[in-house]
Amino acid sequence: MTARVKVSSFKPTLIIEAIMGLFIKAIILCTASYACGQNIRIAVSSTGRMFSNFPGGFDPANTNNGSNNVFTVGELTSLTGETAYPSLKINQPPGGAINYSTTPPTGANYQNYLIGVQSVVIDSSDRLWILDTGRVQTLDGELVPATHGGPKLIGVNLTTNAIFTTIVFPPTVAYPDSYLNDVRFDLRPNVSGSTGGGVAYVTDSSSQGRNALIVVDLASGASWRHLGLTRSVRPESQFLPFVWGRAAYYVDAAVGTGIGAAYYTGFPIGSDGIALSADGETLYWCPVASRYLYSAPTALLRARGPASELIAQQAVVNRGQKGVSDGLETDSNGLVYAGNVEGNAINVFHPSNGTTLTFVRDPRINWVDTMSVAADGYLYFTVNQLSFASSTYPGTDRRVRPFALFRVKLPNGGTKVSLR
Repeated sequence: MTARVKVSSFKPTLIIEAIMGLFIKAIILCTASYACGQNIRIAVSSTGRMFSNFPGGFDPANTNNGSNNVFTVGELTSLTGETAYPSLKINQPPGGAINYSTTPPTGANYQNYLIGVQSVVIDSSDRLWILDTGRVQTLDGELVPATHGGPKLIGVNLTTNAIFTTIVFPPTVAYPDSYLNDVRFDLRPNVSGSTGGGVAYVTDSSSQGRNALIVVDLASGASWRHLGLTRSVRPESQFLPFVWGRAAYYVDAAVGTGIGAAYYTGFPIGSDGIALSADGETLYWCPVASRYLYSAPTALLRARGPASELIAQQAVVNRGQKGVSDGLETDSNGLVYAGNVEGNAINVFHPSNGTTLTFVRDPRINWVDTMSVAADGYLYFTVNQLSFASSTYPGTDRRVRPFALFRVKLPNGGTKVSLR
């Protein structure tokens, strides 16, 4: 019988194994349940403010129905609590996040409200960016398609807590079945392919097929797709991860429920984790349903000429296996950190010699969803038990609250990458 470690057994501090056999201390920053349910991302500002998001696309308990007062982005006010951010109002779309007047129901198309946020990221100028998929789940687990106005990228000034830009993705970039997953920023004003405000890189991890990388010109708001449906962004066929010794077959809520029903399938999640090299010249990414790390020169992804897609496809590099990963992150030393959900660990890829080694591990780590390198020299990461949700075999919710947040000191003085 496989033993399961309950998250509620966490202690305030934890000694975990580190690279090169050293031991370092990881401080658990959250030892109680996030009030809004399952958290996905963590973002930490230069002053220590922390933000998380609670996507309705992964947990229907996070879907705003117009009267339940749940929010999809929050600021952590303590180790055990959070409040809606940047305001409660923007987290409460009129009538809720789902438009039931359409057949089938769709995500609400409000450009000025948050629908289903999948990622929050702090850029090099200490601004918060909010990536909204425009998609959430119904109470029975159906992921509704997005409508134009729902998928968007929002920038927030942390000094004033005011929104300074909203970039709405056109339906030719964010399809109804797209799932905008994670984002990274290069704010250098002279970077090619931009109009002076820098660029953002986004992964489309959709379990429904059309995976790709998306590039955004932050000044003009223009966006475009690259590497669509190529192997490097697609899930591997019949992919099956094992977490804490348990098979994580994917459960399709649209097919049926019940033990023995024919709805189990391989994990279908495509390009998800994303990270920028310290010099901004290389983009790294990985599908969840793959053990491989991929990269490409960012200049080729920013290009939009007639042959740019062909050249970008030909420039993709397979960096080898690094374990089953959701989130990726880089530090100022150029190291690439990758969650290893099967190994209860975070691995680290060394671009200088092509090796991937274990950075930290502990049996209480399960699904490492996101990582955030902060200016304080720590790597923050969430453990949210995603592989125990009802979306995986046997189709029941086996998560045990609280969902946890850790931090661990980076090696060799590593800190947040600054591209501006």
